[in-house]
Amino acid sequence: MTYKSSIISSKWKKTQWLLKDAYFRKYVPHTLPFNQKNLSAMLDDYSTVFFKPTIGSGGKNIIRIRKTAAGCLSQMNAAQTSYTSTAHLYRDLNRFAGSKSYLLQKGIRLAKSNGKPFDIRVMVQKTRQGDWVSTALFTKIGKPGKVATNYNQGGTVKTFSHTMSGTDFSTTFTRQLESKLKKLGVAVGKNFDRHHKGFQELGLDVALDSKGKVWILEVNTRPQIYPLKAFKNKQLYYKILSYGKHYGRTK
Repeated sequence: MTYKSSIISSKWKKTQWLLKDAYFRKYVPHTLPFNQKNLSAMLDDYSTVFFKPTIGSGGKNIIRIRKTAAGCLSQMNAAQTSYTSTAHLYRDLNRFAGSKSYLLQKGIRLAKSNGKPFDIRVMVQKTRQGDWVSTALFTKIGKPGKVATNYNQGGTVKTFSHTMSGTDFSTTFTRQLESKLKKLGVAVGKNFDRHHKGFQELGLDVALDSKGKVWILEVNTRPQIYPLKAFKNKQLYYKILSYGKHYGRTK
């Protein structure tokens, strides 16, 4: 059976859908298309800015820019470059981007589990009746020294409860967070339906910052679930597959 869920590649388009709705605005980190003016403005306002492809997945080609006493430091994978001027940084980023479109996003200081930064994936799927349900929550724990938490950037996939037990947040907070994330997933599904037809599943990449605030980093329209096969208990993996049968989600 062929996969029958709409795919929207542009992260900027999907971000704009969320920004048009007052309810979601507070969840979206400041995001702008990459150009020299926006780069200067973002670095004036934030200590960390991410430069990421408008179209792309798996955490590839993401560059983290951090302000330093002498200017700023860019990092992609493990390679770092320091700059004394924004003009030089812009020139290098522009050359790196080539003809491809990039975005700038305010960096979020991620909460840590056992000393490692993580973000959360909220999987939302439609039932056969067409109702959105948040079917799975799991986490991606970053590999030290890497810019992105993604599995194919060396990150580790863990269960939500296991990851939260390694944080300083209380069990009450964790319970409330789980409920909030599931509601948020369903709300994003409904929002996307207002902009485009044919969505059957979405994967929200959500950051929890060190103060416990939730941020939607991006929404994936064809979320990968193969890392879940690494779990000893494959219940989540099979749950997603069972929900996805009617629209052609295969292993």
